This record gives sequence, C-alpha cells and structure tokens, in this order.
Amino acid sequence: MSASALMMAASAVAADSDAPLIERPDYQNPSGIFTIETLEQLGRVSEPTVSPDGSKVLFGITWESIEQNKGNRELWVMNLDGSEQTRITTTAKSENSAVWIDGGKRIAFLYPDADGKPQVWVMNPDGSERKQISTLKGGVSGFLFSPDQANVVMIGTVPVENKDPEIFDGIPQATGRVITDVMYKHWDEWVVDIPHPFIAPFDGNTIGQAIDIMEGEPFEAPMKPFGGIESFAWSKDGTTLVYVSRKKTGLEYAESTNSDLYAYNLNTGQTINLTEGMMGYDTCPAFSPDGNTLAWLSMEHDGCESDKNRLFIMDMNTGERTDLTVDWDYTIEQFLWNPNGKSIWFNAYHQGGAPIFSIDVKTRKVTTWADGICDFTSLSCADEKTVITMRHSMLRPNEIVKVVAKGRDKFEVTDLTDVNGFIFAQLTMPTVEKRMVPTTDGKEMLTWVVLPPNFDANKKYPAILYCQGGPQSAVSQFWSYRWNFALMASRGYVIIAPNRRGVPGFGTEWEAQISKDYPGQNMADYLAAVDCLKQEPYIDEDHIGATGASYGGFSIYYLAGNHDGRFKAFWAHAGIFNIEAQYLETEEMWFANWDMGGAYWDRNNAVAQRTFANSPHRFVDRWDTPIAISHGEFDFRILASQGMAAFNAARMRGIPCEMVLYPDENHWILKPQNAIEWQRLFFRWFDRWLK
Repeated sequence: MSASALMMAASAVAADSDAPLIERPDYQNPSGIFTIETLEQLGRVSEPTVSPDGSKVLFGITWESIEQNKGNRELWVMNLDGSEQTRITTTAKSENSAVWIDGGKRIAFLYPDADGKPQVWVMNPDGSERKQISTLKGGVSGFLFSPDQANVVMIGTVPVENKDPEIFDGIPQATGRVITDVMYKHWDEWVVDIPHPFIAPFDGNTIGQAIDIMEGEPFEAPMKPFGGIESFAWSKDGTTLVYVSRKKTGLEYAESTNSDLYAYNLNTGQTINLTEGMMGYDTCPAFSPDGNTLAWLSMEHDGCESDKNRLFIMDMNTGERTDLTVDWDYTIEQFLWNPNGKSIWFNAYHQGGAPIFSIDVKTRKVTTWADGICDFTSLSCADEKTVITMRHSMLRPNEIVKVVAKGRDKFEVTDLTDVNGFIFAQLTMPTVEKRMVPTTDGKEMLTWVVLPPNFDANKKYPAILYCQGGPQSAVSQFWSYRWNFALMASRGYVIIAPNRRGVPGFGTEWEAQISKDYPGQNMADYLAAVDCLKQEPYIDEDHIGATGASYGGFSIYYLAGNHDGRFKAFWAHAGIFNIEAQYLETEEMWFANWDMGGAYWDRNNAVAQRTFANSPHRFVDRWDTPIAISHGEFDFRILASQGMAAFNAARMRGIPCEMVLYPDENHWILKPQNAIEWQRLFFRWFDRWLK
C-alpha cells in the first residue's frame, strides 16, 4: 500500500485521538535474554480470515505502548502463501472483528465513532474509502451479515437496572443500586445492561433501522462474559437467525448452565427453541454449506461448565439430532465446516497439545488434520483441503500458518507470518521437555519441564511448580502474557507444569475427577510431580517455589498448609482462600454447586462437608513459608477480600508476606504498566527466597 493511500485511509479517523500511533518497537537486545519488557513488546497476531475467493488473508496485529499504557490493533492483508503482507490501517484506536464482505471487495470492522462507541465501518481492501455505516445506540460489540447481505445482526445492549421513579424522583445523582436477586454482578462489572441481538437491513451502503428481536426479554444473547458473534448463525437463505441464550434471570440463571439455540424467523417474527430438553451449554451454531444441517457444541449436564463439549448436528428438515463425538473422548474447543459439507474441522486439547482434527459427518471417523508440539487456534478455510489457522507454543506466541491436506493422516504446515521473528532472532530461549510422572494412584501424568536458556545439567537450578487455574483449563503448549514459562525459565528457574487431574486433553474421566474433590487427588498430583522432578541432579530441592492463579491460587493457599516442607516460597493470584465465603461471594452459583458439591450448610451432604472442611483457611495454623498475594479489586468472580484475608492471616502468623492490589484490574492483570509491575514484583519475590 502506498504512503499516500495510507494517509488517505487515516484521514477519516485522524480527529478521533491526539495520541501518537503505536508502532512496532525498534527492538534491540544485545544481552539475548528474554525479559519482562520484551514480553510486553511482542506483536499479538489475531483473527486470520480468508477472503471468499480463497486468495487473501485478513488479520490483525496488536502492539502495546508501555508509555501510553495501552495496545492498538491494526489490520493487515496478505496473499494465501504469506506474500505481500500489507498494513491497511494506521489509526490511533483499534480495528476489531474485521471480515470480508461484498465477495471480498470490501472489509467490514468495528471502530469507535465520534462519541467513542464502537460501530460498524467498511473500507476497501487497501484501506481506502473508509466510512461508518451503523449508528446503533450504545455501540456494537459484534456483527454478522446474512449470506445475501440483505440484513445484519448486531450485538447491542439494553438496560436492566431497576430505577424506580418514585424512589429516584428529584435525586438523579443518587448512586444506590436496589437489588432484589442475585447476578447483580458478573466477573468484573455491575450488571446494569445486558447484550441483545439487533437485526437491521443493509442496502450495501448504510445499515438501516435496527430492531431488538428479544425486545422485552430480560435475557442475554450472547451470554456474558465471553459470548460473542460465534453465538449467531444465519440460514443459507437469510430468513432465519439462530442465536444462543440462557433464558433465565437471577438465582435461576446463577444456578444453571442450560443455554439453548433459538431460531428467529425474519418473515414471521416467531422464535422456536431448537434444543429443548438438552440440559447443558448449547453454543456456537453453524450451518452446513448447503444450509440443510446445523452443527453446534453441546454439554450434557446442567450446572457443569467444563463438561465434555460434544459436536452435535441437526437435520433442519427432520429435526433429527446426532452426536458426532459419542465415540470420541475429548472436548472440542472450536469447529468449522469443510466447504464440501462432508466433514468438519475442529481443534481440541489432546495429550498436552491442541491439534486440529477432522470428523466425517456420516461415519463419525476422527482423523488428525494437524498436530505437533504446539496449540492450534482459530480456523478459517481457503478450500476443501486448506485451513488458515494460528499456532503457538510455550516458546513462541501466535503466528499464522497454512495447513494443507496431503492424503489420509498426512498434512503440510507452512508458516505465513513471522511478526516477532526480529525479536526472537536476538534471544536465546529456554527448552521444553515432556515427562511422564507416576501418580499416587498408579497412573502416569504428562508434565512439562521448561529448562533455562543455555541449560547445564551439571548445575543446580531453583524450580517453580505451576498450578493451573480453571480448575478445568488445559496445561497445553499455551503462550501466556501473564504465566509465561519462557520468561520464568529465562530468569534461571526450572518450571514444573503438571497436567494434574482436572485438565482437559486426557479423556473425560481425567478431566471430571477434580469436581467435588478440590483438595484431593489433584493436590497429590502436584506433589508427585515435585517429588519426581526434584530427584533430578540439576534441581535444587532446597529452593522450590509454587505459584498459580484462580484455582491455581486456591492450590497455593492449600499447599501452604499441606506441603511438608517441599516449598520455600509461594505466590497466589486471585485465589480462593475461604471456600465458605467464596460459595456466597461468587456470582455463578452453578459453578460452586457443581465443583464444591453443594452448600456448606447442608450437613447431610458428605461431599460438600468434605470440601468445606478442607478449605485452605482452615490450615493457616500450619503456614510456615513466605507467601505473596496479588488480586484485582474488579474481580467479582473471586473477590479481592479473599486475598486480603489470606494476607492478614499470614501477617498475623508472623510469616513473611507481601500483597499487591490493583484497583483497576479484574481477574486478570491487563494494563501494560500493571503487567510489568506485576512481573517485577513476582520475580523480586521468588529471587529473594529461591536464589
């Protein structure tokens, strides 16, 4: 793209912000060490999308500015073979959710309007002729055009807060919230509005008047906090929109995961429930290329968020439902129809990684489409044999790759981008080893061991045990900007990362075991990994620490009172300290009921009584090891008071302790400067006690 074209593309939005553009850093690292600052300077690649003719790939790159304390995402286009990578936006704010429209002649995306609200914009594939086409009140958080582009569904918001005029008459600045049911808070927000789907006509130039197809319904669509445009699917003829909703409120909502797929008919205005009687999460609808079959992900049990994600299909003519994965014992993360309609691509955690698989719709035969010591994420198809995706590992962040089938169980993976190659070329990185550790109940557990750069087996290294959150989240080849094993190892630590009981990728029995057994076998798995690895001559068994977040933070609090001297320092982030308090403080009660076994006041519930009797706060009398704690005050999943209570307990016990609270962060630490501060404190703490 020429400089003049870039200037023209930017001119339409130049007035949006006086902030300087965030550009790729001029990175120089003569030391060759992977540092905290290096981590924050990496470009973050996202959302590769293939053009309708299969010749181009649209994607985004986010660079962060430590000085501005924010990131900015710009859009790029390249050929299918990775050539001619061209930046098409140069703006001070991020372009998101970009897709091809008009058969690839234009690109639609989200960008803030003059009031700072995200709206739908369009532009040419070279970034020119950029203009805003939606004016939805409150802004748009996602959109999806119908196949004929005659209509578009947009995700907007509707208010749900009760502002009784009799109470608030004459006192407009009163801030009290009148609460009559639970779910008044969720993850990191007070619930004052909820998302709804708005459908509007599109004439090719402007999005017209939008209607709320759930007007008057106090239900979310998509479901918060993580639901997005993947919760919607248009029928091939554009007359029906399928959407995901959990049509419950208050306590009923808090105790249930029973979402359903609903079909809204544009011609009649009628809505029908397509998954009536299916009791768990039903999500991610997608029509087959011929429009005759609907696929979606479905969990079986109401109240279990980490149930096996099954891949279902429905014959839209007969209503017949089929579980394609009834004989496949793993949980699916994402899926995509093959253009031939005969098979479906999907990715799933499997034996410590996240390969891409293909399943035959008729025979239900699953084959491996692409694998390796990596995770694949995001799927976009170019043709029947070609998928554009991203892959990452513990040593490298996402880059875009092309996967091409070369016959049965044979494939070729080609790198298309190398956004961070100029940084990694200057670094000496750690190495990752795969170990099988015997567990206390006679099984074997895959454990990742990350060794420092220039590792010398004749030296002694301090070690850190990593405790995963979730509790049912994968310990795969993930790349994290918080729990980054490459960064930890580059500071001279050996990282021990067990795939303990409860993580996906090893079958449903392994994953489900942790529910109702919080302080049980998974804690024994952690200790088994440490006991096995500390036998290695290169690990200094007198200097081993442990860390984790969320359920990993709970694990740290529990291990602090039950480790028999194995550890010399702990760090807990956003962890559960008092399970009884957590049971009443958290918002999604189905989570607590399923995983903890029920209410602590139910004296006849043996499972619940065992869980609550083993709450970490009950073992504070055994605490004898330095512990650091971090928490965000906008964390409404696990309140910051949990961390404060743990800190106070440690201080009152006379144990060396430190706490950092972030008044502007939620369950995660997201702002660049906060992220750097957190990492500096993290390493200062462990260096103090383990080196």
